[in-house]
Amino acid sequence: MSAARNLVVALCGGIGGAKLALGLSRVMAGADLMLVANTGDDFEHLGLAISPDLDTIMYTLAGLDDPQRGWGRRNESWTFMAALEALGGETWFALGDGDLATHVERTRRLRAGEALSAITADFCRRLGIAARLVPMSDDVVRTCLRTEEGRLDFQDYFVRRRCAPRVLEVIYDGAAAARAHADVLAALGDPRLRAVVICPSNPFLSIEPILAVPDLREAIAGAAAPVVAVSPIIGGRAVKGPTAKMMSELGLEVSAAAVARRYRDLLDAYVLDGTDADAAGKLGIPVTVTNTLMTTLADRENLARDVLASADALAKAAA
Repeated sequence: MSAARNLVVALCGGIGGAKLALGLSRVMAGADLMLVANTGDDFEHLGLAISPDLDTIMYTLAGLDDPQRGWGRRNESWTFMAALEALGGETWFALGDGDLATHVERTRRLRAGEALSAITADFCRRLGIAARLVPMSDDVVRTCLRTEEGRLDFQDYFVRRRCAPRVLEVIYDGAAAARAHADVLAALGDPRLRAVVICPSNPFLSIEPILAVPDLREAIAGAAAPVVAVSPIIGGRAVKGPTAKMMSELGLEVSAAAVARRYRDLLDAYVLDGTDADAAGKLGIPVTVTNTLMTTLADRENLARDVLASADALAKAAA
C-alpha cells in the first residue's frame, strides 16, 4: 500500500460503532481518521439539543465513556435528575450531571448560530481527541418509526418504550433535503483515501440514516477506496440493542448475510464473526472471518487491524 493512502472514513453509530472507532483510533494516526456520526436520533429534550451518538463516540474516544451502561459519562452523578424528579419533571431520558454540561453548552452555541459540526470539532479539540468526528449533516434529519401503535419519534421508541412496539417501517425525516458536510465529501474524494468503513452499528437506526443523505451515499458509492462493513449480527443475534428484533419484524432474516445484502450496492468487502463463517462463500464479495465481539480494548484494536487489512488487500489487488 502506498504510504500516501492513509485516510480512513468510518460511518458510525453509538455503542458498537464507538468501540470500533476507538480501535481504529489506536491502530492508525488519529488525524487520519474521520468518523461520520449518525444524527438521526438527535432530539430536543427539556429544551436541550441532545446528540446521543455523537456524544457516545466523543466520550469513548476521550476515555470518558461509561463501560457498564454503554452511554453517558463514567463516574457520573445524578443530582440534576433527582431534583427534576422531585419537581415532577420528565425523567424517562436520563441526563447525568457531567453529560448535562455537554447538552447545555451545545444548545447555547446552536442558538447563537454555530453549526453542529463546528461545535463538535471544538468539543473534541478540548477533550484531546485527535480523530475528526463529524455529524453526517448540519441539517436536521430525524429517524421516526411507524409501529403497530402508530408513528413514534426515535427516542420515544428506543428509550421511553424500550423498543417494545413492533416496527413496520423506518423513516428518515429531512434526509432527502439534507446536505452532507463538505469536509466529508472532500475526504471521500481524496486520493489519500485508504478505506471507507461501515461500523457494526444498527443498520436501520445508525447507518441507514447516514446513507439516506443523498450526496453522502453517492460519494461513498463513487469512492475509489474499498468500502468494508463489519456485521453487527453474531450467530443470529445482535450484540446489543434492537437490531435482531427489528430485522425480524421487517421480514428480514436475522443474519450477518442479511446485513451485507442491505449494503450490497456499496460494499467491496465484509467482515463477520467466526460464528458465521458458513456465510463467507455466499455473499459474492471478499469476506474476512475474525472475532467481531469487542469485549476488550485488544479486541477493538485487533478488529480494526483486520478491517484495514481487508481494505488494503483489495487496494493491492486493484493496483
